[in-house]
Amino acid sequence: MRKILWLDINSSYSHTSVALPAIETQMDSEAMGWEWSVVRGTINDSPGVIAAAVAECRPDVIAATFWLFNHRMQIEVLSRAVQLLDDVKVVCGGPEFLGCNHNFLKINPFVTAVVRGEGERALPEFLAVIDTPAAWNGISGLCWISDEDQKYYDNGVARVADFESLKFPEQSNFFNWEKPFVQLETTRGCFNTCAFCVSGGEKPVRYQSLEQVASRLEDICNKGIKDVRVLDRTFNYDTRRACQMLDLFAMYQGRMRFHLEIHPSLMSQELKDKIASLPVGLLHLEAGIQSLDDGVLNECGRKGNLKSSLEGLRYLAGLENVETHADLIAGLPLYRLDMLCRDVVTLVEMGVDELQIESLKLLPGTRMREMALEKGLRYSPLPPYEVMATPAMTTSDLRFAMNISRMIDFYYNASAWQGVIRKLIVERDGFLSDFTGYLKRIGVLDSPLSLERRGVILYEYVLEYCPEMVADISLAWIEGGFSLKKSPAGEVVKVKDIRGYLSGKESCMSVVYGEVNEAYRYYLYTVPSSEAFTSSGSDAVRSVIFGFCEEGVLKQPVVRVDFSD
Repeated sequence: MRKILWLDINSSYSHTSVALPAIETQMDSEAMGWEWSVVRGTINDSPGVIAAAVAECRPDVIAATFWLFNHRMQIEVLSRAVQLLDDVKVVCGGPEFLGCNHNFLKINPFVTAVVRGEGERALPEFLAVIDTPAAWNGISGLCWISDEDQKYYDNGVARVADFESLKFPEQSNFFNWEKPFVQLETTRGCFNTCAFCVSGGEKPVRYQSLEQVASRLEDICNKGIKDVRVLDRTFNYDTRRACQMLDLFAMYQGRMRFHLEIHPSLMSQELKDKIASLPVGLLHLEAGIQSLDDGVLNECGRKGNLKSSLEGLRYLAGLENVETHADLIAGLPLYRLDMLCRDVVTLVEMGVDELQIESLKLLPGTRMREMALEKGLRYSPLPPYEVMATPAMTTSDLRFAMNISRMIDFYYNASAWQGVIRKLIVERDGFLSDFTGYLKRIGVLDSPLSLERRGVILYEYVLEYCPEMVADISLAWIEGGFSLKKSPAGEVVKVKDIRGYLSGKESCMSVVYGEVNEAYRYYLYTVPSSEAFTSSGSDAVRSVIFGFCEEGVLKQPVVRVDFSD
């Protein structure tokens, strides 16, 4: 038996690739005379240690999948491993090789060949004739530099036309059931033509049958998996199939949760009604939006009516039974920083549950990479290929956009602070830029911050720049269960009789949050310390926050009362 070793380098041990089981399960390895093994590691491990582990296995062939996040580490390991082995062949695949691979093979001569495109058929075919280079021309997707004439050969892009005939990755002995989630691919390809996406030219869309999906879900559930991430590029491309799939998912209410990528412009009324009828907690929807400007989207080749996309996203964001994620891409052609900030405000106002801002990456094999010179896009030639400047965004603009991204992740994507941050972003012009600049000045954007520390920083900012929001921060702090002894809680006083405290003040008070209930025995309240709330002027406002306390622990409900002089 000859030995093939899979080098599995991931971002973490919980985020392993499905490439190995997806390919291995297609082979009758024993009949073909191949014995599989795997060496796993992460991008944070020592390349020398991993290379030594590879060499100890004495493989005849090393196979590895390249992504933009592990590209450098794979090269570090492979370049070392081949020095410890005699006559080993190296074959690589993955999204990194969807473009021309001449330069890669020339720079890394220890790589025998790469597979361009889908590998389930290509790699087994290559292994069957690995010792006969003359037969390599017949393998779709294979790229190599010939030892005989030093010419580059490229057999195009491999596509598995009979996608539904592939065996499932879960059927492989190498499928990792220990990680907290499972990736489920039920379609392959995409109807859209986004120039920045590796799937932009991947047509036609190929499907697994509903019966196949149902069988896979049952196996996944029986393994105790709680989180399923559906990899389909546009889940709702086919409304009828999408509704049928959602019916399948609903059968696992309370047992599994599903993450889907959905195009908000393709939201038919049938699909809206179906999603609205699903149980709470079943779906997490990622709505691809990228930009809210028609000109930018047209420049990127993205199909779909923007007005319909916004209507669909607003509908999804308004549903209480699903979580909605939206994303924007800084660095797209024609996309300015002010436009990005405007779009953030719009999405926040809609009420999306999560918001992400990514920098544009010019991935190999994408039309956007081919158009980089024409569009004036300056980008890193090394992974992750991030755009560093465009005619519409300077280097400083793009750095600031990434700072906004981190601010959004710190505050908006944290449930404890989302409500107050939404109010600040929507109601205060310039807050998005001003607060991001403040975080940059105090040097916290590049550091991990606890939820409590984020609250203290926000409270200090509000005290100085928008004191009328202090009560909102205090309310969020108290409801978040943070220490009542720290400054965002304000002045904490025990009150046994809330009605007595409020007596005579009814004419100038308004309950702006919660409901006053005299049935509770005593409360905690906070009076924000800002001068805006203690002045005696006619426009002064005093906010009091009450919370039922039991044995020193704050309980629900929390009530906010405002008093005006």
